[in-house]
Amino acid sequence: MNAAAIAALCKAHVDVDVEVVRETGSTNADLMARAAQLLRPTLLIAEQQSAGRGRAGRSWLSNAGDSLTFSLAWKFAGPPQQLLGLPLAVGVALAEALVALNVPVRLKWPNDLLKDGSKLGGILIETVRAEDKGTWAVIGVGLNLLMPDQLEERIGARAASAPQLAQMERNALMAALLAALAAAMEQFATTGFTAFRARWDALHAWRGQPVVVIDGAAVAQRGVAVGVDDIGRLLLDGDGEGDGDPGRIAVLAGDVSLRLAGA
Repeated sequence: MNAAAIAALCKAHVDVDVEVVRETGSTNADLMARAAQLLRPTLLIAEQQSAGRGRAGRSWLSNAGDSLTFSLAWKFAGPPQQLLGLPLAVGVALAEALVALNVPVRLKWPNDLLKDGSKLGGILIETVRAEDKGTWAVIGVGLNLLMPDQLEERIGARAASAPQLAQMERNALMAALLAALAAAMEQFATTGFTAFRARWDALHAWRGQPVVVIDGAAVAQRGVAVGVDDIGRLLLDGDGEGDGDPGRIAVLAGDVSLRLAGA
């Protein structure tokens, strides 16, 4: 990939520095280490990641050429607490961009992109405070383009791929995703997650299905997935009470994970 070509193709009206490296451990770790020195939003793309990371300390496995692995550093005014819902907003931006490219993507709370019920991509967001009391959010994305059998065996679970994206000119694909992300970040800075809630619900993969929320190795909640609220909490209809409606439960992401009941 070529940084200058991606920047030229991007239709976002925002000043983003674009960098491409052949290989690194983790694009998120690299930008987190550099956040204090960044002057503008910065996109770092790695053609190969050797130590990619997901949520809760999990590894993100990928092969060179078979996936997109990149991170976007974006500075927001205010503390990290104001960024609740940002992972879901990022998911909306990516999913809408992929749907526009004829990839039937849906969203799994809080940060997964699904295709045909299996994971196509994941999002990891880390934050670091700036000297002016703002917050740098480093948004890491891994997106499967191809999924060789050997890699799926290493992952240890079914994984989706998008071969039609693998056939696209890679700079144009990355530019389309950057434009969607930049527009979403500008909107989130103004409205928070509120403007994304209905869009997320429209892409909700498990709406109306029984799910369980796992905290560590234990089941923390059970219920039927309804949608999300204005700060990105998952809404379940269960047996408990809360948040206004009898039996409705609001779950904050943290390090919990979500599974279909009986899966």
